[in-house]
Amino acid sequence: MALHQAVLRAPEPTLDELSHEWVGKQVRELRKVRGLTLKELSLKSGLSTGLLSQMERGISAPSIRSLQALGRALEVPASWFFHDRHAQPAHERDVIVRRGTGRQLSFDEDGFRKELVTPDLSGALEALIVTIDPGGSSGVEPYSHSGEEIGYVLDGEIELWVADNHYRLQAGDCFRFASTNMHRFANPGQKEARVLWVITPPFY
Repeated sequence: MALHQAVLRAPEPTLDELSHEWVGKQVRELRKVRGLTLKELSLKSGLSTGLLSQMERGISAPSIRSLQALGRALEVPASWFFHDRHAQPAHERDVIVRRGTGRQLSFDEDGFRKELVTPDLSGALEALIVTIDPGGSSGVEPYSHSGEEIGYVLDGEIELWVADNHYRLQAGDCFRFASTNMHRFANPGQKEARVLWVITPPFY
């Protein structure tokens, strides 16, 4: 999936309500997904490697300013780090995502939303429910990245461009392609489209 300017739509606990361990886990996962070392993240964020290391290990409490800097460096809204799942029983947190509790990112300018339905980004797979408004798209410019992705159209219809090929898919249709191919998507229909989209390795 392409990186766009996203706004996270989810209830946000206060900074005091977040555990240091939870925030550190999110920072470490995103850093690894982006393929950055601590030193590289330090250069991008302006935060010291020592502070980043302490944050990742849950030793140091992050400030709002630190989370904003990390959000810019890791290409997520700072609110990504505020989505705490402590309300779930401890034995569920790494396995189960209950209905409506996934992190939801809204790409308002592009007309689509993504809900992360895997518990986190630490595994080999990332699963998203992508909801695309009529006329919404990933943009006119195709993009590529490492990995592979598959999708199942749950509702509506989408257009999908992969390399030099153009496809039109409806509810019940599936796709798979290497993410190294240039690709993009759009909703040409008159109603909302929903796609279960799975990417490996996690991209966003």
